[in-house]
Amino acid sequence: MKNLILSTVLAIGLGTSAYAGGGGDIFRASFSADKLEYQYADTKTLSWDVSGYAGYDINKIYIYSEGEKDDGVSRANSENQLVYSRAITPYWDIQFGVGYDEADGQDNTWGIVAFSGLAPYFIETRAAFLFDNNGNLGLRASAEYEALITQKLILTPSIEINAYTKNDVQMGLGSGLSNLKAGGRLRYEFTRNFAPYIGMEWNKNFGNTDDLSPLNDTYFAVGVRFWF
Repeated sequence: MKNLILSTVLAIGLGTSAYAGGGGDIFRASFSADKLEYQYADTKTLSWDVSGYAGYDINKIYIYSEGEKDDGVSRANSENQLVYSRAITPYWDIQFGVGYDEADGQDNTWGIVAFSGLAPYFIETRAAFLFDNNGNLGLRASAEYEALITQKLILTPSIEINAYTKNDVQMGLGSGLSNLKAGGRLRYEFTRNFAPYIGMEWNKNFGNTDDLSPLNDTYFAVGVRFWF
């Protein structure tokens, strides 16, 4: 009986380690600021893209927040999400939760279903599908790739797109393709946990969103990336 119990425990342990990359199913928590930067165009803008999680290899709780605040403006515009994340393959998670947006003093709450993971060629990808109580459906998708120039100097091109099925005048959102961001950031990792960077990005609204909130900017960015 002891041998049977020991064999069962070892089998479960080996199975968990294989699925989790050998680390075992232990509790972990982390916070990362992928972008914390000043953007320089016609105005100076503080921008952030941060996330944190707590949980185990298979099941985690994530918090995401990204937004910006122009100098001289009292309020920031932001997109925030709280989701439960479950690993469905070694490289992909499915996520469920809620989102809360703020824009020009207005706000909106979303339900969220998202997929997050590592696409072929090591492209970090996340696609979030949103729905609100007004029947508006949205898509927010992003992808980035890390190209190692040296072991410490890393170029990260990225792209983000937003699209919606309905106009939301209060939030400045229009139906169809709403917004596209494309750019790149070059960072130097003094350590794996801390890296200042510079970058350029193009940010444009399209269609009905551009009618509600005209935007077509190219800006220079200086910031820092860190995690713990």
